[in-house]
Amino acid sequence: MIFKIIYLSLFSLAVLFVIAKLIGNKQISQLNVFDYINGITIGSIAAEMATSISDRWLEPLIAMLVYGIVAFSISMISIKSIKARQFLWGKPLIIYENGKLYKKNLFKAKLDITEFQMMCRNAGFFNLADIGTAILEANGQLSVIPTAARRPATPEDLSLFPSQEGITVNVVLDGKILDTNLNYIGKNKIWLTDILNTQGFNDVKNISLATYASGGDVSVYRKIPKAETKDLFE
Repeated sequence: MIFKIIYLSLFSLAVLFVIAKLIGNKQISQLNVFDYINGITIGSIAAEMATSISDRWLEPLIAMLVYGIVAFSISMISIKSIKARQFLWGKPLIIYENGKLYKKNLFKAKLDITEFQMMCRNAGFFNLADIGTAILEANGQLSVIPTAARRPATPEDLSLFPSQEGITVNVVLDGKILDTNLNYIGKNKIWLTDILNTQGFNDVKNISLATYASGGDVSVYRKIPKAETKDLFE
């Protein structure tokens, strides 16, 4: 019995992984109502299949696949059809604009003014007068456009024109040189070894992480095998 539960648990996990990859990766905050309910249902079916005492594991498996296929189909339909996407996931709602609070849209969003103020504070705005427009997105998150006087200054405002930064690339990870990443930045192991030697690292195995920035800077972080004995957050 124990081996059967272990086998079915591993099997259900494998099926869940395939279904998750089929549906696509989303953060919890990005899940809509359908995705949330669908995920709970599939997880419940998988748990039932894993702990079922009887030999009826095929029915839960078929149910999981049906839920996964339906979710995938709905995602594809919403991608290709604007009307379907609006019907299934909803539309953004303008809650506040230029000093006007739209109570009708608050009602549609099932929000009261206190909840709206809390969302504004979470976004870093404690005074509604600092907000030009507040939009409630379809995933429930609040997007805020500050007033012109409150928006952060940009380099263009200060007549500054800095060069565009690129991504920072890992070139050493856990003591191993990442050849693919070196090829991406147009460098080789000889170049990397010389850089590491100049910084006092003669053995790459002593390096936990080394990164290459777009400006050409290489930052190296040494492996520290010993744990910190002092709790700095006591």
